[in-house]
Amino acid sequence: MAADPLRLGILGAAHIAPMALVRPAQRVPEATVLAVAARDPERARRFAARHGIPRVHPSYDALLADAEIDAIYNPLPNSLHAPWTIRALAAGKHVLCEKPFAANAAEAEEMARAAERAGRVLVEAFHWRYHPLFARVRAILDAGEIGQVRHLEAHFCIPLPLPNDIRWRKDLAGGALMDTGCYTVSVLRHLAGAEPEVVSAQGWWTRGGVDRAMGASLRFPDGRTARLTCSLFSAWLLRASATVEGSAGRVSVFNPIAPHFYHRLRVLTPAGTRSERVAGPSTYECQLRAFVAAVRDGAPVPTGPADAVKNMRVIDAIYAAAGRRV
Repeated sequence: MAADPLRLGILGAAHIAPMALVRPAQRVPEATVLAVAARDPERARRFAARHGIPRVHPSYDALLADAEIDAIYNPLPNSLHAPWTIRALAAGKHVLCEKPFAANAAEAEEMARAAERAGRVLVEAFHWRYHPLFARVRAILDAGEIGQVRHLEAHFCIPLPLPNDIRWRKDLAGGALMDTGCYTVSVLRHLAGAEPEVVSAQGWWTRGGVDRAMGASLRFPDGRTARLTCSLFSAWLLRASATVEGSAGRVSVFNPIAPHFYHRLRVLTPAGTRSERVAGPSTYECQLRAFVAAVRDGAPVPTGPADAVKNMRVIDAIYAAAGRRV
C-alpha cells in the first residue's frame, strides 16, 4: 500500500511558490500542498483559492502548529529564511528553504545546527542541481573529454527594473549576489567539486548599499581558477551560462539554471564539436522528488545544510572582498 503523500505548508504567498512548489506537487503524487499562511490573511486566502490549496492559516505560527503538516516550504525574504526555518525545525517540520539559504554564513550555521538537533531534513532549494543536465555535464568532465580542468565560469544576469522589489532592500538581505549570484557560486562549486577562495571582487552599488551587480575571481586549492558575474541591473543585461575550460577542450552550457525551459550543451574536444540536449522534467519537480525521498527514505541530497553553509561562506567572502558597507 502506497504511503500517504508528504503534506507541505507554505510560509508566505510568494510569487515563486506556484512554479517552485504548487505546480510540481501536482505532478508528484508523493507530495501535496496542504496549507498556506501569509502576513496578510486575505492575500493567503486569494492565493489558496487560485491554486487549490485547501487550508489557510491566519499566521505563520499557526501554520507551524498544524500537526497534519509534515514539511514547510520557506520562500520568505532572505532575511527571514533563518528565523522561520529554525522555528519550523523546532516545531518538528522538515524544511525546503529557498535560496540563498540565509543572510550570511553565521545564520546558515545556526540553521544547520537546528536541523541536526531536530533530526529533520533541511534542504536549500537550488533546483538547478537536481536536473539530469548537471549529471550529464559531470559525466563529461569525469570522463576526461576536455582533459584537465583549468578554468570555470558562471554568469547569471537579469534585468530587474522594479525599485520596490524586495531584492533591492538591504534590510531584507537583497542584492545581485544574494539573488542570482548565489546560483553562480553553487554552479562553480558543484562543477569543480571543491571549495574556492576569493581572489578579488568588484561590486556596483545602489545608494541604499545594495549590490546591483557583482564580479568575482576565485581560485581552487589545486590551482584551478574561476570567474563569476551576476546582476540585477547592469550592461550585462541578460546572461545565463556556465563554461568549463580544459587542457583539451571546453564544455559550455546555456541556461544551466532552468534547463527545462531551454538549454544548450556544447562540447569541444579534439574529436570535434557537438551539441546535446538533456531531457528531463522541470528542475523544481526533480527537486521536490529528491526532497520527498530525503524525508521518506533518508536519501542523500546535494544541497543539504553542510553544502548550504559552504555556499554562504563563499558569498560572505565575495562581499568582504568587494568592500560591502555593513
